[in-house]
Amino acid sequence: MHQAALLGGLIRDAPHYGWEVAQPVPHDWRKMAEAVQNHVKSLNWGHRVQLHDRKVKYFNVKAGFVDEHTVRGVAKGGKEILLSADHIVIATGGRPRYPAHVEGALEYGITSDDIFWLKESPGKTLVVGASYVALECAGFLTGLGLDTTVMMRSIPLRGFDQQMSSLVTEHMASHGTRFLRGCTPSQVRRLPDGQLQVTWEDCTTGKEGTGTFSTVLWAVGRVPDTRSLNLEKAGVDTSPNTQKILVDSREATSVPHIYAIGDVVEGRPELTPTAVMAGRLLAQRLFGGSSALMDYDKVPTTVFTPLEYGCVGLSEEEAVARHGQERVEVYHAHYKPLEFTVPGRDASQCYVKMVCLREPPQLVLGLHFLGPNAGEVTQGFAVGIKCGVSYVQVMQTVGIHPTCSEEVVKLRISKRSGLDPTVTGC
Repeated sequence: MHQAALLGGLIRDAPHYGWEVAQPVPHDWRKMAEAVQNHVKSLNWGHRVQLHDRKVKYFNVKAGFVDEHTVRGVAKGGKEILLSADHIVIATGGRPRYPAHVEGALEYGITSDDIFWLKESPGKTLVVGASYVALECAGFLTGLGLDTTVMMRSIPLRGFDQQMSSLVTEHMASHGTRFLRGCTPSQVRRLPDGQLQVTWEDCTTGKEGTGTFSTVLWAVGRVPDTRSLNLEKAGVDTSPNTQKILVDSREATSVPHIYAIGDVVEGRPELTPTAVMAGRLLAQRLFGGSSALMDYDKVPTTVFTPLEYGCVGLSEEEAVARHGQERVEVYHAHYKPLEFTVPGRDASQCYVKMVCLREPPQLVLGLHFLGPNAGEVTQGFAVGIKCGVSYVQVMQTVGIHPTCSEEVVKLRISKRSGLDPTVTGC
C-alpha cells in the first residue's frame, strides 16, 4: 500500500517527463486491496507448501501449555490434540492494542491489522498514535488521496532519532496529513449518518475538541500474544509490566528447553527480520552443532513513511548519552534527489547524518537517512557499520553518481565545526 501511494506521486510527476496523463488520476481501493490480499494469501499458502515439502507437521490450532513438555491444541471445531516435545519454541508475536479507557474504542475503531483487509476505502480517517505503524498507515492513506489526521499524545517515533522524526512528520504535514499534537481521545460514538464523532482533550490547554471521521484507526502500541498460552503451567516467566517473555542470550526462557523469539520477547526489536534470524540461529544451535548467538546490536530498519527513513546504530541522542557530547561528532547534509529535480519536488526534508566518535579514525556509531529508497540505502551501509567502519573509510569510498546513496560518502559538514578538517579535498 505504501508502494501504491508512491505510484500516485510518480503519476503526478509523469507530465513533467512528457507523459500525457490526465490529472487527477482516480484510485480504486477495492482493486488495490484485492491484489494486496491475494498476495498475502499466496505467501501463506507458500509457507504451507514449504512446510509440507520439508515434512514439517502443521497444526492449525489454538495452543496453550499443559506442562513444560506438553502443549494442548484446540481446533476451530473444538477437537483437542496433545503435543509433546523435547524443545518448544514460542513465536506467537503481538497484536495491536485497543485503548480500553476510551469509550467506543473497541466498538467503532479498527487497528493496523484491519486496514489491510478492508474491501472498501476507509474514507476520512483519524489515526491515533505516533509509532512507525501510525505514521506509515497515515502516510499511505494520504498518498492515496484520503483525508487523514494523526492524533499524537507526545513525540513521534519514540526511540528513533528525534531530529529525523521531526523531519518525517514535517514532510507528511507539507503533503497533506493533518496532525493533532498533544491530544488524547476520550470518546468515539457513531452518529445517525454512520460517521464517527471523536472527542479529545488538548493536554496543553485542557480544552475539548471534536471531529467527524469515517474511520478511526488505533495504532497505540502492541501487546504480546501470551495471555492464552498458560505459560504459568510450564513455569515460563514473563515481565510483570509488559507480559512479554523473559529470555537469555540463547533465547531460552526460565525453562531451559523452552525458547521464545520475536515480538513476544522482552527487550527485543519488534522487527520481522530479527525474529527470522534469531529463529534460524536457534535451530542451528539445537540441531546443527553451532554456538553462534543472535547479535541485536546495530540492527538496521526503515520506517516506510512517504519520505522513507532508514537508520542503523545509535541515534544522536543515544550516542551523546552513552559517550558524552564532547566525544561525538555528527556529519550531516541536506540533498536533492535527481528524481526530484525535473518535476520540481520539494526536497527540504531530504537529509542524511552520520553519528561518529570524535576521536580518529572516528568509528561510525549510527547512520540516519531520509529520502527515496531509504531501505535500500541503509541495508548496504549497515554491513559496513556492523563491521566497525570508520568515518575516514566511508569518505574514502567512491560514490555511485547520481544516486541518493552517494550522499552518504560525501558527508563533509560537521554539526560542531563546519567543514571536517581531517578529510582533504573538501
